[in-house]
Amino acid sequence: MENKNSKSIAKGFFVETRADDGVFILTHQNDTQEVKIIEREIDSSFIQFHFCLKGESLFLFNNGNYTLNVAEETSLLLYNPERDLPIHLEVKPNSWLVSVIISIKKFHGLFSQEADYITFLSKDNRDKKYYKDGKISPSMAIALNQLVNYNLNASIKNIYFKAKAYEILSLYFNRSEDADIEQCPFLVDEANVLKIRKAKDIVISRMAEPPSLQELADEIGLTLKKLKEGFKQIYGDSVFSFLLDYKMEVARKLLESGTHNVNEVGLRVGYSTSSHFIAAFKKKYGTTPKKYVQSVG
Repeated sequence: MENKNSKSIAKGFFVETRADDGVFILTHQNDTQEVKIIEREIDSSFIQFHFCLKGESLFLFNNGNYTLNVAEETSLLLYNPERDLPIHLEVKPNSWLVSVIISIKKFHGLFSQEADYITFLSKDNRDKKYYKDGKISPSMAIALNQLVNYNLNASIKNIYFKAKAYEILSLYFNRSEDADIEQCPFLVDEANVLKIRKAKDIVISRMAEPPSLQELADEIGLTLKKLKEGFKQIYGDSVFSFLLDYKMEVARKLLESGTHNVNEVGLRVGYSTSSHFIAAFKKKYGTTPKKYVQSVG
């Protein structure tokens, strides 16, 4: 017979809805007097947002050696790029929990068109575990409760949950009234990616007289080191090696068009003497500009 003072523990389960590619919503209502244990595998490519609508839940890590409490009306953001963070949860009696699990690539895609370049995370953030708790705002609580109490037609459940997932995330990051609040570090990295893209556009637009690396770094607002590292990660090459390839490609197309002679093409892409242009072109394509024109003519 069970001791009256011991807490009753039972296995619990999430109600899981796939809202979009790489986006899952997990809900759990523990309306019993028992503690429910819920487990689910989640790998390191996902960022987790957990919201406790009522009661409280306890996250256990490293076989219970480390715990994080999520109290009523609070949220918890979890992300660790270095290791998987499976959910191991103790949901206390009379507690409701909603979790939005989203792949990090999908998450970046919500904020920026640069999602494919997101390997450019600052070193501080790339290797950093990220745990952050916060308050559930009244507007978030409405959307979260709508998920828990969903009773519309089953045929529209996925589209409804998709809309609510993105509504919740947008409300989560709508923290303008707390200007000093620490924002998600990835959004800072999105800004860095955009700066690197701007650097590429600058050197292309001024290819005949490109700025120095330091001038370029100053213009986009990054350190020289971050410009070099970021450019290499995004474009797979140094700034000037990338620019040389771009200039040679422009030169090749101009020569093909037949509208400019060799000297004019060289000037157009930034060579003051045709001999320097001819040497660079030959190194890149293995033939002189003149012979190239003859071969395509």
